[in-house]
Amino acid sequence: MNRRDTVFALVALGASPLAAKAQPTGKIWRVGILSSLSGPNELIEAFRDQLRILGYIEGRNLSFEYRWSAGADERLQEMAAELVQLKVDVIVTHAGLPPAAAKRATSTIPIVIAATADPVGQGLVASLARPGGNLTGSSMQSTDLTGKRVQLLREIVPNATRVAVLAMKGTPATPHLLAQMRAVAQQMGLTLAIHEVNEVGSLTSAFVAMQRAGIQVLIVQQAPFTAANRKLIVDLAAKHRLPSMFDIRGWVDEGGLISYGPNTVEMHRRAAFFVDKIFKGAKPADLPVEQPTKFEMFVNLKSAKALGLTIPQSVLARADEVIR
Repeated sequence: MNRRDTVFALVALGASPLAAKAQPTGKIWRVGILSSLSGPNELIEAFRDQLRILGYIEGRNLSFEYRWSAGADERLQEMAAELVQLKVDVIVTHAGLPPAAAKRATSTIPIVIAATADPVGQGLVASLARPGGNLTGSSMQSTDLTGKRVQLLREIVPNATRVAVLAMKGTPATPHLLAQMRAVAQQMGLTLAIHEVNEVGSLTSAFVAMQRAGIQVLIVQQAPFTAANRKLIVDLAAKHRLPSMFDIRGWVDEGGLISYGPNTVEMHRRAAFFVDKIFKGAKPADLPVEQPTKFEMFVNLKSAKALGLTIPQSVLARADEVIR
């Protein structure tokens, strides 16, 4: 039988060269998903899609165990323990509290973080180059990302000297963000106001306080609570005529002014490569934590017009997409 006939025979049997290469015959890999979300979104789908490309087919050689806390983070530890009891082959998680919950639940099952801020500062890994332990993945940390966001806002609102941060209270990434913001504000001579929230009722009062303080621009932290209340936050920013910077495109699609940050879809795709390496025998301790290499900017011109702003051509020229 020649090579062409062999490939046709594999297809006829419902197999593929990729799937055969991906894992031993008969093995069904079990992937545990631990998340603060309420269900799959484009990020999880990107991860699953990349696994398919790598030859892992759900129902054939792959199965998923999902645990969604839907914002009820007090349940994360219980959910992580459930995944450990199910003896999944790897736990995949992302930003916020889930990575720490997974790490507390097991020191043996590999853990892959699709995207989180400052994994070293959170005590999740020993270092980016040598994670140690059973956890690896991708970090959203970038030393100059906060400064670039502030600079972009000041290009749009040149006279802005009073900036606010809307951050999620209690998430591990928040102290890192606020430390960066304080450093940037001091360096640029800005007045900084910090509003930490974790209840819907506190959002309205936070924006009222910003208006009273004469805040001119706002940076919103991407976190489970803020993401869950994205529309309300965007609407409040528009109501109070507050030019706002966000991390990812979804906010701009919702009506936010501008976003600048890592390509989180690509980072979730990268998580599949970590999982593939682990399935093939690599140890998380030996897989360096990756940092983002691609950053995206999106601008909403309709929102700019509503705020009475003219976006400089220098900003528009650097945008990955301008939403009109």
